[in-house]
Amino acid sequence: MTENFKLAIIGYPLGHTLSPILYKTAFDELGLKYSYEVLATPPEDLISQIKHLRAGKYYGFNVTIPHKVPVTLFLSKYDEFVNLTGSVNVVKIEEDMSLSGYNTDVYGFMEAIPKDIDLNNKKAAVIGTGGAARAVCAGLFKKGVSKIDIYTRNVINSAETITTLRNRFSEIEIKSIQTSLMEGLEDVDILVNTTPMGMKNFAEDNSPVDDKNIQSLKDDALIYDIVYNPLRTALISKAIKYNKRYVCGLDMLVYQAVRAVEIWSGEKPDFKSMKISALEEFLIKQK
Repeated sequence: MTENFKLAIIGYPLGHTLSPILYKTAFDELGLKYSYEVLATPPEDLISQIKHLRAGKYYGFNVTIPHKVPVTLFLSKYDEFVNLTGSVNVVKIEEDMSLSGYNTDVYGFMEAIPKDIDLNNKKAAVIGTGGAARAVCAGLFKKGVSKIDIYTRNVINSAETITTLRNRFSEIEIKSIQTSLMEGLEDVDILVNTTPMGMKNFAEDNSPVDDKNIQSLKDDALIYDIVYNPLRTALISKAIKYNKRYVCGLDMLVYQAVRAVEIWSGEKPDFKSMKISALEEFLIKQK
């Protein structure tokens, strides 16, 4: 396939995005003449931006914060993971100008979990109740977990989200716990941070879990931080300090992009080459 297809990412703000380098690497490797644009889109411009993408004969686009939920209103078709999460991050514009939506965040989250880790009938702890938590819970559901403790800063304010998650994943026992009351994670098999805590320029030096609770995790538990900038967050640093197994957010980011390329082109790019490009981009930006 060598058509010159136009693709883009919409969201706001977009100064931090690694999407252009990830997709350029994939397209070059596959010999695809695809272009990729960064289209900063404030919430009030969402409708006009979608009209522009359709009129401009774009082939598809990525969706990031704060549009992952609102864009679902414009979809004619959507995949299983959009149905489970109520959010979308990849859109394909069909020949009739209808929009087909996909959630590759769920795929990316699951693919980054080491293949030797079995979560069937296991227990997870998820920190945060934002949009990312929905994708993570969907991935944990597909992995077969039986219990999820969801830690939130405000249980009352998060009640609606928790109810939604319980309805979507009724087979899982879901508990809502005040983050400040976290005390011991001895029975947890996977701990996932879905909050922005630890992100560059956002409480970068802070970890959502303290040393005592990290130490309480069983030896074979997995710590998973979906934050990818910086590469080594405060939480991941604690995992290393206490010799705990961990997954960084960059792997999830790259895997979800691999799946997006598959959706758009029907071809699967190389994960390793895309990750190397992302790492090189980090080094350039840190100079």
